[in-house]
Parts: sequence; structure tokens; C-alpha cells
Amino acid sequence: MNARLNVMEIPAAGKIVKYINSAAKVVKESTLPDSTVELVDIRASQINGCGFCLDMHTKDAIAAGETHQRLHLVAVWRDATVFTEAERAALELAEQGTRLADAAGGVTDEAWANAAKHYDEDQLMALVAQIAVINAYNRMNVMLERPGGDYQPGQFG
Repeated sequence: MNARLNVMEIPAAGKIVKYINSAAKVVKESTLPDSTVELVDIRASQINGCGFCLDMHTKDAIAAGETHQRLHLVAVWRDATVFTEAERAALELAEQGTRLADAAGGVTDEAWANAAKHYDEDQLMALVAQIAVINAYNRMNVMLERPGGDYQPGQFG
């Protein structure tokens, strides 16, 4: 399977990625836990069917010390006992934020209030930004048919 475009060779792609990565850098500098960021990235990527991002974020999560058990259960987090209440709130927000078109009113007040119980305003903004960032990357990679499987942990810095 080959991608429709090689984003590493297209000058415009480099510029676009640079700006998306700038938002991701702000999230990385926040106090939102890295493990929460990876879980959110994985869940959104599962929903969006992005093999490239799933490959990247599961490998990066493992390299950072995440357990295989938790990674295997992200897709069914509601039925798993291995996630904290804060992580569950983040996963719910990620699901609703990813499936905006499926909901009449977008993210529910209940999901937002639950996330707000666990995260301060800076962390909430970082969480919202990360959900937007991973959805942007998912959509680009799915449209470009970028395959998963060859990513090496830390490959992009």
C-alpha cells in the first residue's frame, strides 16, 4: 500500500505540518499528562480509521511506558477497569469531539462537566486542542491513504 502523496517531498505539506505541530507543541508543554494525550490520540485514530496514527501513537505510548493491556482496551474503555476517572472523562470528550457530525449538539454538557471535574482550564484547552490536532492528522492521513506499520518510536521527534 502506497500513500497517494509523499508528504515528505511536498513543500506545502511541510508548512502545513509545521503549523499543526506548533499547536501540538503547546499541548506537550501543558500539564495535561502525556499518557492522556496518547490515549486520546489512539481513541480518535481508532474512530477515524487512521492506521498511520494508530501505529505511531501505540508505539510511542509503549516506548513511554504504557502497558499493552491498557492499549488493547482503549477501544472498549467504558468496559475496562484500567483507566482512571480523569482518563475516562478525556476519552469521552475525545469521542464526542471526534464524532461531532453524529451528535445534534456536539459535545454534551455532561461530558464537558465531567472533564472539567478532572482538568483545570489550561488542561481542558490543551485537551480540546489535542483532539483537534489528532483529528486533523487523522483526516489528512486517511485521505492520503498513508499506511501504518513502519513507524519507529520517536521518529518525528
